[in-house]
Amino acid sequence: MQFKKLLIGSAILASTSLMATSAFALTVGFSQIGSESGWRAAETAVTLKEAKERGITLKFADAQQKQENQIKALRSFIAQGVDAILVAPVVATGWDSVLKEVQEAKIPLILLDRTIDAPDSLYLTAVTADFIHEGNIAGDWLVNAVGNKECKVVELQGTTGSAPAIERKKGFEQSIAKGANIKIIRSQTADFTRTKGKEVMESFLKAENGGKDICALYAHNDDMAVGAIQSIKEAGLKPGTDILVISIDAVPDIFTALEAGEANATVELTPNMAGPAFDALEAFLKDGTLPPKWIQSPSRLYTQADDAKAIYNQKKGLGY
Repeated sequence: MQFKKLLIGSAILASTSLMATSAFALTVGFSQIGSESGWRAAETAVTLKEAKERGITLKFADAQQKQENQIKALRSFIAQGVDAILVAPVVATGWDSVLKEVQEAKIPLILLDRTIDAPDSLYLTAVTADFIHEGNIAGDWLVNAVGNKECKVVELQGTTGSAPAIERKKGFEQSIAKGANIKIIRSQTADFTRTKGKEVMESFLKAENGGKDICALYAHNDDMAVGAIQSIKEAGLKPGTDILVISIDAVPDIFTALEAGEANATVELTPNMAGPAFDALEAFLKDGTLPPKWIQSPSRLYTQADDAKAIYNQKKGLGY
């Protein structure tokens, strides 16, 4: 791999110990999508915490959900001569050119929580969940919940063109296709935000007999679901009862909704992508150990049967 050529013989490799200690002098650029959700804020907090504990200097850049800002940030990191780059890509396409610039600068780059449509030779590894699997879990839960009952579903999609939006939709559709009784009748992006989740859900409710024709809501993240729950209540319906609510991320606020009976299930996406990423980076810088091209984080289903209050408190301690 091209990254090795620069790193062999460097001062970093001369270090006798590259474990998680302050002896590992490393500067890493981190291009974050933004702060559009509670989960995103938690990922940022966990990444900053992981870097501090390892003695890594982290240069943080908030892209405010714009790819052009991320491309500028990556070029700025190159100019600053960082030792490595982490990037949570806002969309899946349009990365080849800037990633080639990063590679030419001999800077190892790791993708966090989202994949891209580019040759995997352009990055060291990707630390992500399996978004299709997350959608599968959500869809399987709904299939089991409704049985043979006819169920019309409305879907709040994530940012158009992003890997989680594309794959969470695909996975959910795969699972509900097992029975002819479940159909998605409306699907629209709400950009992973609570405000737009509320707005789009309002339009769904108006279009579907005040919501009386809607059996379930599937949201690509919890923040959109929380916004939609507010709209359902304002329409005079009971979220979690009149309209089932299933979403993804498992942020604290969705556990408040689960405890209140206003949400039914959520699929966890861990915010700690940085820990495995730094582990892979340190091993690579130490002796050239190449990580797998994909490091998968675990996914778990939570429902009203779980201790929502305890989980809420535990997650708040992670920086949400």
